[in-house]
Amino acid sequence: MTTSTETQEIVIVTGASTGMGAATAREMARRGFHVLAGVRRDSDGEVLLAAGIEPVILDITNQDHIAALAARIDDDPQGRVLRALVNNAGLPCAGPVEVVPLDEWRRLFEVNVFGHVALTQALLPALVRGKGRIVNISSLNGKVSMAGYGAYAGSKFAMEAVSDALRNELAPSGVQVVVVEPGGVQTQMAGTGLASLSRLSARMTPEQNARYGALTQALPSHVAAFTKAGVTSETAARTIAKAATVRKPRTRYTIGAMATFLIRASRFLPDRVLDRMTTSDLRKHYPDRVRPATAARHA
Repeated sequence: MTTSTETQEIVIVTGASTGMGAATAREMARRGFHVLAGVRRDSDGEVLLAAGIEPVILDITNQDHIAALAARIDDDPQGRVLRALVNNAGLPCAGPVEVVPLDEWRRLFEVNVFGHVALTQALLPALVRGKGRIVNISSLNGKVSMAGYGAYAGSKFAMEAVSDALRNELAPSGVQVVVVEPGGVQTQMAGTGLASLSRLSARMTPEQNARYGALTQALPSHVAAFTKAGVTSETAARTIAKAATVRKPRTRYTIGAMATFLIRASRFLPDRVLDRMTTSDLRKHYPDRVRPATAARHA
């Protein structure tokens, strides 16, 4: 892949309003690409304009937005090719499987899975013409799930499977598919998920609270600690940019030491050993008064 400022090949980054998406858009622009950055509001795009990035209003669950972006690529005034699509947009979610309402499950999969599939389908003709690349942003939770993260992990596991199928289906057409699996990244996304967790906890029945009260109290602290220990958005963006531009990419890249360790461990450790590892990490964040009982219940 080239990064020539003469060709100014196009790269699309979804979910570019803040965090990893915005950092990736800036990194790709710095490397000489013309970046179309998907944002939800005009105000989000104003900051990106200063970095030489072209913001586009893009809700990946909105078919009109997707069609408009596909038309923008097909009718590019300079006839530039689409070199890479970075599927980064996503929603967080935390809470026990039993407690997360089905409407939230559907909304999560609508954004984290179906929206990416819809956008990829629409842009595949242009990607095939340009021998481009698809970079799907998954997660550590796309390989390792744990208590309290089932819905989010489920959506990321799904994208891992979709990516594997796409990689094989598109290889004969010259389109490469790469998965990036971040662990903790210092972004605002975690705070968004915790706000919904607070509402979820307030709606639990007494029976559910007896089962999951300690877990839901532990999750905010667990997420905060995981995020604080994570890499910066700029560090993550450099890995994503590498996945999008290196001539012979790996099929998967991890971001952060924790993601690398747990994903590797998941390949070799028995399920129950991995369960004990992830439960032990969560247990450190349980309220002190319930920690012994919780420990016994999860042993």
